[in-house]
Amino acid sequence: MSEFENEVKKAEKELEQSLITLDCEEHYSEHQSDEFLGEIKMQAQEYGKKVQDAAGKAYDYAKDNLGQVGDKFKELSSKDPKELIEDAKEFARQKPGQTILISAAIGVVLGLLLRGGRR
Repeated sequence: MSEFENEVKKAEKELEQSLITLDCEEHYSEHQSDEFLGEIKMQAQEYGKKVQDAAGKAYDYAKDNLGQVGDKFKELSSKDPKELIEDAKEFARQKPGQTILISAAIGVVLGLLLRGGRR
C-alpha cells in the first residue's frame, strides 16, 4: 500500500472517530450550539490541513514516479527494436514465472478491452 493510501485511511479513521451522532429530539441552547459549531469548525480546519498534507505527499510521490517513467521511456526509445527483443528474451530466460504472469495479465486486459468494445 502506498504512503498516500495510508495517509488517506488514517484521515478517514480519525474522521469516523470524531463524528458525533445527534438526537433530533434534543434541544441545544444557543451557547451549546455555538460551542458545538466552534468545535466542528476547528475539526474541519484540522482535516483540511491533513487533506492538504496528503495531497502534497501524493503530488510529490507522483512527480517522483513520473520522472522515473520518463527516464525509462527515453531509455527504451533510444534502443534498437532488435535490442529490445533480445532484452525481453533474456528476461524470460531469467524469470519465466514473472513472464507468464505478465503475459496472462496482458491477455486478460486485452480480452476485457476487446470484449467491452463489442457490447
